[in-house]
Amino acid sequence: MKNLKKILALTLAILFVFSLAACGKSNSLTVTEGKLTMATNASFPPYEYYDGDNIVGIDAEIAGLIADKLGLELEIADVEFDSIIPGVQAGKYDMGMAGMTVTDERKEKVNFSDSYAKGVQVVIVKADSAITSIDDLEGKKIGVQQATTGDIYASDDYGEENVTKYANGNLAVEGLKNDKVDCVIIDNEPAKAYVKANEGLKILDTSYADEDYAISFNKDNTELQEKVNAALKELIADGSVAKIVNKYIPAE
Repeated sequence: MKNLKKILALTLAILFVFSLAACGKSNSLTVTEGKLTMATNASFPPYEYYDGDNIVGIDAEIAGLIADKLGLELEIADVEFDSIIPGVQAGKYDMGMAGMTVTDERKEKVNFSDSYAKGVQVVIVKADSAITSIDDLEGKKIGVQQATTGDIYASDDYGEENVTKYANGNLAVEGLKNDKVDCVIIDNEPAKAYVKANEGLKILDTSYADEDYAISFNKDNTELQEKVNAALKELIADGSVAKIVNKYIPAE
């Protein structure tokens, strides 16, 4: 019996060591060898959205080129936007790429690549809305996508009590159409797509905020961050990123 207890104790000790080693693997180049897992929220056209069963868009194409440069296969996980950073922190995803703005608050949780695109926060209203400028937002019911910078800025500027948080931009726009909110604050490019798809909506002429988009990484996974950033710099330098952006956002 004593020998059996010793064997069990030794077995548990070995399993514990292996479990620690497995946890440490989240700091290697990729969580799953041979794959680059990108977390996104695929309701943010033209950066990420569904075309049939496939996720396409600016971020998806840039990430695909990055994966090619690293000799990896890109795997995209479609999750709620506010699950991306926690998932990257936990090592569930190698990186987060979802039209994500670099903010001081987010930099406390994750590391970021260089910026690869510029974003502009705008306001969507009904065509006959009394809201004609940013100055008219005080006291209004504002719809946002939860955990986005639109959510953060609007909550800070106008109070949490005046902000309704939706899981994605589509639901926020539906809230506007059904008079649940008076306006929606969201990034300009998806805003244009939503307005085009929904008659009776428009975008205010004045922008709400300007931003930089970047890729997020686990703070411990600096090796991957550096490799992805090096690949991204090459893609920016050779014009590949600009070509992709111009494909989805033609010059007006």
